[in-house]
This record gives sequence, structure tokens and C-alpha cells, in this order.
Amino acid sequence: MSRLRVVHRTGIHYAEPATASYNEVRMLPHSRDGQFVLHAALDISPSAAQESYVDYWDTRVSTFEVLVPHTELSVTATSVVDVRPTPSLREGESIDWEELAERIPLSLALAECVAQTEATTPDEGMRDLALRIEAAGGGIDETASEICRTVGSEMEYRRGVTGVNSTAKEAWAARSGVCQDIAHVALGVLRAAGIPARYVSGYLHPDPTAGIGQPVVGESHAWVEWYSGSWRGFDPTNLVEIGESHVYIGHGRDYADVAPLRGVYAGPSGSELFVEVEVTRLE
Repeated sequence: MSRLRVVHRTGIHYAEPATASYNEVRMLPHSRDGQFVLHAALDISPSAAQESYVDYWDTRVSTFEVLVPHTELSVTATSVVDVRPTPSLREGESIDWEELAERIPLSLALAECVAQTEATTPDEGMRDLALRIEAAGGGIDETASEICRTVGSEMEYRRGVTGVNSTAKEAWAARSGVCQDIAHVALGVLRAAGIPARYVSGYLHPDPTAGIGQPVVGESHAWVEWYSGSWRGFDPTNLVEIGESHVYIGHGRDYADVAPLRGVYAGPSGSELFVEVEVTRLE
């Protein structure tokens, strides 16, 4: 087990004062299998009243509005989370392809997660990859794991190649992108193979050698989960299963369902987003 403190500060700079902004935030974790939340709080500047709810995808959402002129909107989420690696599936716990095919039409959650979105729709090469790995004849977990490892191995993590609205097709053509892009490609190939899969938003402690109490520059991170009787997570960017360095925030069909900060504003000028994440191992 590891205890992690995550401080995620994000917001928007405005070239000229915005007169009002309306926002929703998905930056606070909740307790689930593999993690227990000890503390989670959101600070907003300029000060604003918050409303909170759990959305359709079971993600904690905070909404607020700022109705005074402001040149910067700052949102800081501070969380302390105990993280435990989830146990591997034991023999007999995973369903087979035939049972999966029977379950999908009976479950809205599975049907939604096997359908492609604009962000994940595969190109011909991604579909060929799905068919090639599926043809090897492995079970669902074996096939899904091989898809994630192949996608992660063939793509280079590189900033600046893609943008927040880039698609899996564009990232796969470039064979590069950030964790969001690699997750979208993995989702596109998993779904092309008939495996329900979902996008996970969270945080990653990137340095296993960092000492207790030593803050490190972390990152808002993305990985995937697939369904094989239960949901299993894998980080295709780092080619690892989800463990003590990952903090889960929420999931959806793709990034758009779990964007950390989303909003609109009234004002005469453009804006620029900023993000800072600091992660500290406490135990």
C-alpha cells in the first residue's frame, strides 16, 4: 500500500478580464476497489460557492460560477489517498468470448463502452491490429493486454504533437502523443476487437525512487479499463498494470466525459490554460 498526496492546480489566464465564467471540475477522487480517500478538497480563486454531484459515470463533479471580473481562474484540488494494487483475477473469474457477446446487449454500460466515439474511431490500420491480435485465439484478458502493450510499444510519448481535441486516428498516424492519445488509440483497438473498454482519468506518481515526503512533479494521467467479467485496468503509456502509483478520478467513453476542467466565460479576449500537479508519497 502507498499513501499519496496529490495537489492539482489548474485554471485559466485571461488576456483581459473575464466578466463571468461558468465551470465544472472533475478532479476529486472517491473511494473504490484499490483506493481509499482520506481527504479531498477543492479551493477556487476568485472565491465561489460550489455545488457537487456524482455524474452518470460515477465521477465526482463540482460546479461553480464566478460573476466578478477576473484575469485568472485558479482551481486547486488537494487529495490524500491510500492506494492498494488490486488483486489479479483468479482462474475461472474471467468470462469467455461467448458469454461476453451474450452480456453486451443486456447491459447499457457494456453497450456504451463497446461503441466507438469520434475520439476513438479506428482507422484501417487500427482495425487490422485488432483482427490480428484477436486471431491469435487468446482469451479476453490475454487479447486486451496484448492490444494495450502493442499500442503502447508502437507509440512514442511526445508532447506538442497532438492537441486536446486530437483523435485516435491522428495520434496513431503520428505514432506519438500524450497519455490521452495513447489511451484513445488503445480504446479504439479494444472496441474494434469487440471488448468493452473505458477511458480512465486520474493521477500518476512518476518516480518510484522518490523518498517518503519528497514532492515530485506529477501529472494528470489517463489509462484504460476493459471488461472480462469485471473491469481490469492497464496503463498503455507506461506498459504496466494499475498499481500503487495510480490514483483514480473517474471514467467515461473518452476524455470528453472526464475532462478535469470545463467551462465557458464572457469576456473580450482569449484565454490560456495552465496545469500543475505535485504528488508526494506519505507512506
